[in-house]
Amino acid sequence: MKVTHVVTVAVLIAFISGCAPKSKEVFNMPATYWYDQIAKEIKSQDLEKADSFYTSLASEHVESPLLAEAMILLANAHMQDEEYILANFYLDEYLKRYGTKENADHVRYMKLKANYEAFPNPNRNQQLLLDTIVQTKDFIARYPHSKFRPLAETMLVRLELGQYFLEENIKGLYERIDKPDAAKHYDEKLNKSPLREAKIVDPYIPWYRAWFEK
Repeated sequence: MKVTHVVTVAVLIAFISGCAPKSKEVFNMPATYWYDQIAKEIKSQDLEKADSFYTSLASEHVESPLLAEAMILLANAHMQDEEYILANFYLDEYLKRYGTKENADHVRYMKLKANYEAFPNPNRNQQLLLDTIVQTKDFIARYPHSKFRPLAETMLVRLELGQYFLEENIKGLYERIDKPDAAKHYDEKLNKSPLREAKIVDPYIPWYRAWFEK
């Protein structure tokens, strides 16, 4: 997973660098110019251009305080546009350069939220689901007094419900394809779960996807 993460970040850096404006040779502009351009393109919902202007800001004004604000601005914009990998990229960069005891819980919560929002469909990306559960538990343990803890705890309950639902479906799949040992393994996991007595409402799945989700 670490190797994959490094490769992903490297590709993102190359992607963002490659998006730098080429049609107009604009450079050596004040930091406020690039920041205003980023905000303008976000408002226009052109995040590709906003990313390219961030590259200019980052390369020309390494020490500008506007760089930190631009990272959070772009992270939020990409989250709203459901581009969670890029959102996490900016949040990781922010933590590396500007993370402090005062703001780390907020930024790490935003990372958790980005992962959580990346689950629009049930039964998909099991590894991301499991990783996010681990990260959420780590956040709660690391920041027990954070104002974001109640939100993280609610998120954790929903993630664990999603995991339970997913494992129920995996068990059913193994039963249908006549794999009793595998089905038994998941049956034992479900029986040990504290959620086994909960009245879980299955997530809604459109009829055109239901054939492929089960």
